[in-house]
Amino acid sequence: AASKLEVSMPAVVEVESGSTARMECNFYIPGNGSYTYINWFYIDRNSQVSLCRIMGSEILEENVDYKGRLSVGEDKALSISRVTVQDARTFVCQVGAGSQSVGENRTELHVYTVPGSPLPSPNGGTQCSRLSLLPQIAQCVSRNSFPPPNITWHKNGEPLQPQDKMVKIPATLTRESSGLYTVSSTLFAHVTREDRNSLYHCTVHYWLRGQRHAVESQRVGVTVFYPAQHVKLQVVPSSALVKEGDDVKLVCEADGNPAPVFSFYKRELEDSWQDLTSLADTNSGVLNLHDVNKSSSGLYRCQTLDLDDMRQLEKDVELVVNYIEGVHVKMEPSSPLQEGDSVRLSCDAHSPVALDYQWRDEKGRKVAEGNQLFLSNLTFETSSNFSCKVIAPSVPGLEQSKQVAVAVQGKPRIVAISSPLYVRQDEVVNLTCKAIAFPRPSVHWSVNGTAHEYVENQHIASNLTVRVNHDLLRAGAMCRVSNALGVSEKHIQLLDQKTPESKGVIIVAIIICILVVAVLGSVIYFLHKKGKIPCGRAGKQDITKPEARKDKIVVEVKSDKLSEEAGLLQGANGEKRPAADQVGQSVVHCPS
Repeated sequence: AASKLEVSMPAVVEVESGSTARMECNFYIPGNGSYTYINWFYIDRNSQVSLCRIMGSEILEENVDYKGRLSVGEDKALSISRVTVQDARTFVCQVGAGSQSVGENRTELHVYTVPGSPLPSPNGGTQCSRLSLLPQIAQCVSRNSFPPPNITWHKNGEPLQPQDKMVKIPATLTRESSGLYTVSSTLFAHVTREDRNSLYHCTVHYWLRGQRHAVESQRVGVTVFYPAQHVKLQVVPSSALVKEGDDVKLVCEADGNPAPVFSFYKRELEDSWQDLTSLADTNSGVLNLHDVNKSSSGLYRCQTLDLDDMRQLEKDVELVVNYIEGVHVKMEPSSPLQEGDSVRLSCDAHSPVALDYQWRDEKGRKVAEGNQLFLSNLTFETSSNFSCKVIAPSVPGLEQSKQVAVAVQGKPRIVAISSPLYVRQDEVVNLTCKAIAFPRPSVHWSVNGTAHEYVENQHIASNLTVRVNHDLLRAGAMCRVSNALGVSEKHIQLLDQKTPESKGVIIVAIIICILVVAVLGSVIYFLHKKGKIPCGRAGKQDITKPEARKDKIVVEVKSDKLSEEAGLLQGANGEKRPAADQVGQSVVHCPS
């Protein structure tokens, strides 16, 4: 067992700025004695400055600088709230125990502030450096940290170390009035055109509770200026797909930074060059050609000039404008066509690319493929406008068409007429006559009236408005259609509507009579079945017999039906008669 008072404290206590620092003071008094007092001090310039004195449960002589921030726990540990970097010093705990003398120990209070994220500032632009000149790449600043951190640099994730004539990393350290530190680090490095896509960042390293921590900045690029070494000229869209009427761009690109000045030329005859620079955007290197045609084909050149070293580069490209020209349709025979004839249509065109041919009718329907179309047994209805559609399959959208009229000539043929036509006297009616012919025919009527004509392709229709009279009903009308090749005519018969009307009345009357007789017969049969007519059957009787009542109505009906009626009719006295007795006349007596 120890023979004297012993005090134990942690060697170091680390806290973050703004938090509460707790420093324990543990002591041992021999013989389980009790302490008399506990004094807390801090060391300032090799001298002790009293903080407080603890006697029993009271805290005495509190230091003015720490007033309101000190507290003592039940275990006599001293706590300092709202710690600042100025509190980073050595604290002493002194314990007195009467005759057992005095014991003390000390703790180093470390206060730290985590540095904020570093903010790299890239340089605006950097020339490809010579070995004697190192351009500034970026600057990295870390503010408000304690203790001061360390800054390192990285290029594309790899650390950079100072290297003579290649990499320099000077740094500055500034202590602010708050006691915190600001660290600034600047990177100077040799760059080439390959560094145009390189990314740089800095890392701030600091210690916390015996461990090393790091905070990385965002990645930044550097703008590197370098002269062009290569130039590229291309046609947009691809030269293989350019057709007449397209808008084309010639795009010139150089690998220098900044881009050089661009100029455009087109080769003319005798190896002379036409300057097209006025039509181009010299900054972006684009020459726009609108609505190109066959004459736009040729060799184009782009030239670049670097204003720093006056170096000139150039590149050529061949522009091919695909076209279709000279579309021609030949008809054999070329003489006028008659109904029943045959004709062959041949289509031809010129183009630098392979062509396909299609034939379409006037409604746009495809009727054949290939450069020939054969039509046989021609009629007026066959007459139409056919088109030869020429297509370049290798160049989407490149096509042209040529129309040809196939006209079949012949004398008129009447195809429709309004005959027979039912009319009434004094009625105004329309007489219609429709014919087909080529050349275009004329229509004449044998009667006077108001005529209207309608023409569609080879068809002609004439509507004649007339008033019906006795002569028109008797003779009808004649439609006469004629052209230079012949005449056709047809007669229109007019019928009075009275005749069919009378026949209709008679037919209706007959039908009504039949219906009345059928209904009457059904009623009589129904009443007989219900017993409402107590009729008896007798053989052939004389209506002058005295038994016959004068108020009876005698109806004589001849009948050929024997077997069926024999079982249904009875005699006058009510008894059934044999079928043999019922042959001849049947007399039915019905009450009045």
